[in-house]
Amino acid sequence: MTHLAASPNIRSGSDALKSRPRILVSDDHHDILAALELMLKMQGYRIEAVDSPEAALRTADATFDLILIDLNYSRDTTSGEEGLVLLKALRKRLPHVPIVVMTAWSNVELAVEAMRNGASDFVQKPWDNSRLIETVRKELDRAAAVRKAAQSAKSEFEIAQHVQQKLFPQKRKNLATLDYAGRCLPARVVGGDYYDFFDYAEGRLAGVLADVSGKGVGAAMLMANLQASFRSQYEGGIRETADVLRAVNRLFFESTPPEQYVTLFYFDYDESTRKLSYANCGHPAPMMLRASGEEEYAAPTATVVGLFSKWECATTHTTLEPGDRMFAFTDGATDCVGGEDADEELGDEGLINLFRRLPGTNAEESVNLLLEELAEFGGERDLVDDQTVLALVAR
Repeated sequence: MTHLAASPNIRSGSDALKSRPRILVSDDHHDILAALELMLKMQGYRIEAVDSPEAALRTADATFDLILIDLNYSRDTTSGEEGLVLLKALRKRLPHVPIVVMTAWSNVELAVEAMRNGASDFVQKPWDNSRLIETVRKELDRAAAVRKAAQSAKSEFEIAQHVQQKLFPQKRKNLATLDYAGRCLPARVVGGDYYDFFDYAEGRLAGVLADVSGKGVGAAMLMANLQASFRSQYEGGIRETADVLRAVNRLFFESTPPEQYVTLFYFDYDESTRKLSYANCGHPAPMMLRASGEEEYAAPTATVVGLFSKWECATTHTTLEPGDRMFAFTDGATDCVGGEDADEELGDEGLINLFRRLPGTNAEESVNLLLEELAEFGGERDLVDDQTVLALVAR
């Protein structure tokens, strides 16, 4: 008989008790259940014992650090089918909790099937105490290491998210004739959408809304590269729109992989004349709602940025009169999925209808209301892509 020694790492007191690993044990033989419970308690574990698959399913939750279940119950003592059904249900509910299975009718096929269905390890009855304890400790240690790595990754992502949010404009200068705002909702922790405003001269304001190819961390790094490329253009004072974008294209092309590119909408506003110069580089066309009720669209004037070393960009000019509004967006807004059928794509026309219904002349309020409408349309679904909106409201 194997002699059991109590774990030397057990601390005293209620806090120490709460910190001990919690294990759910399921077996329909009460003498076996009692033996397992005693053995594991002697190792310092907190044990919850149940005697049926139904009870195991009722009891199991994410507060358990490990689950130990029998594969053979009274209704099916040989094939293990009842235990496999329990295993599948537990694994579906608790994907990250280690599950160790036991059976008195051990064979290779059943072991393989159990592992295919999510078992972390396999122990044969009658068990060897030392082997079982070693298995439990190994799985607990592995799960703890996974949780630690996940927490570390989460912390790193949170830092990355914080850093990226700081790349977006933190304050805006006040213009007498133009109210403006932007906001980005990343589909993941970080994303590849980018917007910025450049206060580079008295009475002048430039801005950009861009969508970097790709998603996640890689796109976020390219987004930071793009921001640096734009910010570097304004150190020498006023520059023409086409000159700024040619320089950005060259810098992005030289510093990124050949398959990466950016779609973007760029504008430059002169308050003294109310003239808005803009370029659309392969980006979804922003919509302008005139105070008169007319609608205009800022169609593409150039191809995407970053794919070609030799690249030219045409610009367009318009005048913003009081009450005119312009909305620019990334394709995450039009690709929003939801609606009454839960799988309907909002599309260009759906987004344009949202623009038409937006009230008031406050740019920030318009941006927030639009993103709220998109969230309501999407319901409980996760974002398919980053959603970024920029609004210009003339006054």
